[in-house]
Amino acid sequence: MALLLGALLAAGLLLSMSPLVFPRRSQKTDKHRKPRGRFRSTLALAGLDGVPTAIFVALSALIGVLTGALGQALLGVSALSVCAAIVGAFAPAVIVGWRSRVRRASNRALWPDVVDHLVGAVRSGLALPDAVASLAHNGPEQLRPAFTTFEKDYRSTGSFSGCLDRLKDALADPVPDRILETLRMAREVGGSDLPVVLRNLAAYLREDIAIRAEVEARQSWVRNAAKLGVAAPWCILLLLATRPEAALAYNSAGGAVLIAGGAAVSAVAYRVMLAVGRLPQERRWFR
Repeated sequence: MALLLGALLAAGLLLSMSPLVFPRRSQKTDKHRKPRGRFRSTLALAGLDGVPTAIFVALSALIGVLTGALGQALLGVSALSVCAAIVGAFAPAVIVGWRSRVRRASNRALWPDVVDHLVGAVRSGLALPDAVASLAHNGPEQLRPAFTTFEKDYRSTGSFSGCLDRLKDALADPVPDRILETLRMAREVGGSDLPVVLRNLAAYLREDIAIRAEVEARQSWVRNAAKLGVAAPWCILLLLATRPEAALAYNSAGGAVLIAGGAAVSAVAYRVMLAVGRLPQERRWFR
């Protein structure tokens, strides 16, 4: 009896510790794969996936120092030089964000065609990995490099799930996240309704594109008014700073406070106007 109780106790302890001692392979993979941060996703969408974050930050700081030095050499107003340095330091991040938004907007019109290609490939009898890999040759020209990388990755590793994760990181967009997760679920669970689901998704994407295009066209005046309202006072200030007496006044403590307050008000007002005139972007839930 004591031997039986000892065996049961040992078996219970082994079962309790088995998740830690013998973890599943998928759990190991998920543990070592860290989701990308928001800034890395923005860099990837802007086409700068190969640029390290430290290099980008160092380059931004260098541009800020050069812009501040140039402003000091041309105008001789310390407060304006500091503002120029701050603008120069944040300019690369602003450009990257603008480029990522432009590429996301241009790619948004291509995803329904990608879904149509996938439906055709699945209906022709291709396996899901081959259907995704075929987009490297038959998909939209702008998206082919990412799917070419997926094709090479799958040919070398054979792991469909891992290749999908890396493809999602390269595309860095919530729309392909949903498409690829649908394919992953169909691969793991199975079912015959995948073409129907993909066709419904393509119809939804086309409706979303049409609605967004109409709303963005109507709200474009808000963004243009924000840009004009922020740029006009600073253009006048730069023209005034070229005069020696104005530069002397702006170099005083009162002038520095005035410029700092104007910069803070301009930044807050510009961000508020952009928030009012910009449609909310979808979040990436499947990462």
